[in-house]
Amino acid sequence: MCGIAGILNFNNRPAEKCLIQRMTNVMAHRGPDAEGFFMDHELAFGHRRLSIIDLSDAANQPFEDASGRYTIIFNGEIYNYAEIKPSLSDYPFRTNGDTEVILAGFIKWGVECLSRLRGMYTIAIWDKLDRELFIARDRLGVKPLYYYHDKDRFVFSSEVRAVLMAGDIDRKLDHEAIAEYFRYQSVGFPFSPIRNIRQMEAGVWMRIKKGQIQSHKYWDPVKKNFDFEFIHKKDVEQKVKELMLQSVKRRLVSDVPVAAFLSGGIDSSAIVGLMAEAGDASPNTFNISFDESEFNESKYANIIAKKFNTRHAQIQLKPEAMLEELTNALDAMDSPSGDGINTYVVSKAIHGKGIRVALSGLGGDELFGGYPIFSNYIRLQQNSWIWGTPLFIRNLAGHLIGKGEKKDRMRQLMTLPSQRVENSYPVLRQIVSPASLRKLTKLNGHASQTLIHQLSAKKNDLAKLPYYSQVTAAEYLGYTQQTLLKDTDQMSMANSLEIREPFFDQDLVEFVMSVPDHFKVPVYPKSLLVESLKPLLPDEIVHRKKQGFVFPWNQWIKKELRSFCDEHIERMAQRDFIQGDHLRYSWRLFLNGDKNIRWTEIWLFVVLNYWMEKNQVQ
Repeated sequence: MCGIAGILNFNNRPAEKCLIQRMTNVMAHRGPDAEGFFMDHELAFGHRRLSIIDLSDAANQPFEDASGRYTIIFNGEIYNYAEIKPSLSDYPFRTNGDTEVILAGFIKWGVECLSRLRGMYTIAIWDKLDRELFIARDRLGVKPLYYYHDKDRFVFSSEVRAVLMAGDIDRKLDHEAIAEYFRYQSVGFPFSPIRNIRQMEAGVWMRIKKGQIQSHKYWDPVKKNFDFEFIHKKDVEQKVKELMLQSVKRRLVSDVPVAAFLSGGIDSSAIVGLMAEAGDASPNTFNISFDESEFNESKYANIIAKKFNTRHAQIQLKPEAMLEELTNALDAMDSPSGDGINTYVVSKAIHGKGIRVALSGLGGDELFGGYPIFSNYIRLQQNSWIWGTPLFIRNLAGHLIGKGEKKDRMRQLMTLPSQRVENSYPVLRQIVSPASLRKLTKLNGHASQTLIHQLSAKKNDLAKLPYYSQVTAAEYLGYTQQTLLKDTDQMSMANSLEIREPFFDQDLVEFVMSVPDHFKVPVYPKSLLVESLKPLLPDEIVHRKKQGFVFPWNQWIKKELRSFCDEHIERMAQRDFIQGDHLRYSWRLFLNGDKNIRWTEIWLFVVLNYWMEKNQVQ
């Protein structure tokens, strides 16, 4: 796990080493173990290394092949590199890690090497002979990549802040991106918060040569069908178990100890149980516990720790630790987000115990229908007759609905062209409604609804998927990739911790998304997953109430954080894209207890202002 950076100048202009050094310096947290550079006239590579596989200096990057023609920088892990390596026996290996396997595979198979890789990654390879740059991002977007290009150069990096350090890039806010941020609490593809800096799409490779950029999408979750006869329930469950175990085994590959987050919920408990089954006789597990019963899940974590004989560490925190670490977490945000502070605090606590790699149950809800959005979407399909009635009747019914966020959402849903996922998912996932966005900001002219456009472009393929898988696919394009995975990466890497997510395994995802709905209908939460793993998980875990890190931010913002929020709300209200008087009024209503104003909406403005000031964004 690392941070990568690169500059490719056009028109044969030499790259400046001082610029690539500035880019890597700002990402030192992503790779505290080694720093490396490669210069080849118009091309500069920079790398920060967090050593996980092959800890020797020989595996440091940038890494050149034996011939000297190709040079690679790489962020991530390839879990099946040892399986690929025997197919490359004609290559003279000098290291024992995954980086050189990627490079040897690219030399032998070209872009087709990506079809063999299982892991999380962003890869950049320079061909010295053809003067061509190749870049690829992993299928599900676990590892980030941002880039900027104009007529003179192409600049890329793992972080927006690093791209900005390349010089002569205006620090101007992208209003279209910020409209997406307010709608969904994070900046979605293809944007970054900075105008002209873009996110690279997941499952895409690029070639850059002589100022021309060619890109190709090599993997798309909505277009994958797993070759399997979905007839018998037991066969489906057996396959889920097989793929889950395979995924966990892959993610245990490491030359440093691998631990696991253990909340005591279904997903994290399943990962720990499979770690034990995969051969780790006594896995390292960590649980964050609190004295306050409403936050404390340690009782359930202890059940799993005892069952699987884990080396269990309980890290005691007070909820106020979130407040104490608040500015550190906000400083860690490469891209503004309404979430992620919990991940920062937990990652810091685990890193403090000397752990560099941890497995997480992240992604289980998206894949096995654990969120309420799945059942809400199914209800929309069951009531599809509503969208067969004339629009004026639906508009009239919408006007009769009262006030409040949930009722506003219902009103939006009723007036959609249809209940299909490309229309309904963006409404079901929104934080700030279009009406509130118009009232609080001047961004309505920038509200192009890119998530809707992306889903609409895939609507024919989405319609062929089972309903549950339609939501999973929308989640991968929306909340999961743009908020959950982005926050996990930026907050864990701020603490030099690598998080691996077995539920984001290509083979597992392709299979579960092909499973028909009647196998997924929950008898109880995530029953397909639980039944597939039986008797791995005890009933106390399966049938417990879903909990998680839900802290009293509503009260903290009104009390402990009031002066902090006051300052940032006031300064945000003075910005030219904000309706200042309306924002101040909403803030006063919130402080006075108006339940129609949610803390999440207020917090988005506070975070954005903090981020803009921290990063000197205009």
